[in-house]
Amino acid sequence: MDVTLHLAQDPEADELLGRSPLAALVGMLLDQQVPMEWAFKGPHTIADRLGATDLDAHDIAARDPEAFAALLSEKPAVHRYPGSMAKRIQQLCQYLVEHYDGDASAVWAGVGTGAELLRRLEALPGFGRQKAQIFLALLGKQLGVTPKGWREAAGAYGEPKSYRSVADITGPESLTKVRAHKQEMKAAAKAAKAAGGK
Repeated sequence: MDVTLHLAQDPEADELLGRSPLAALVGMLLDQQVPMEWAFKGPHTIADRLGATDLDAHDIAARDPEAFAALLSEKPAVHRYPGSMAKRIQQLCQYLVEHYDGDASAVWAGVGTGAELLRRLEALPGFGRQKAQIFLALLGKQLGVTPKGWREAAGAYGEPKSYRSVADITGPESLTKVRAHKQEMKAAAKAAKAAGGK
């Protein structure tokens, strides 16, 4: 993995995401209830605070949970909910150590089909179906991981130029399109809820 991503909209943070499978997974894990750029900047902030140039699953999994939570809580906090996210990141790293010897890229290396890859991603702590499909689409569209049937397994997120998720963000213009799509989805959900409440 060595590509240029544009998810954090910050050159150093994006460089880490493009070369570090674990950083990309952690960024995806953090991508909820905060702006996307904030989430994907998180792995670089964590690495910085650990005095490292990359994230190490063995190291993070073995850290004292309270100390790791404090590290994420330092200002500026890595996430709106740094304590619970610290716990989730450690659970993810512990799972990777247990099942993949700490190598995040082993989750997708040599995987035969998109369906199998989706199953592996869904098994990761903190990854539900939607998050797993978005990450699968990111792997296929930007990171060159394209097992047979990956687009189908990623669902709507796998469609070319769909601008539904981080998988389609390659710069400021596509970021604007994804933001617009998310706003439309929120407005539609709000309208549906209002209509159902009458």
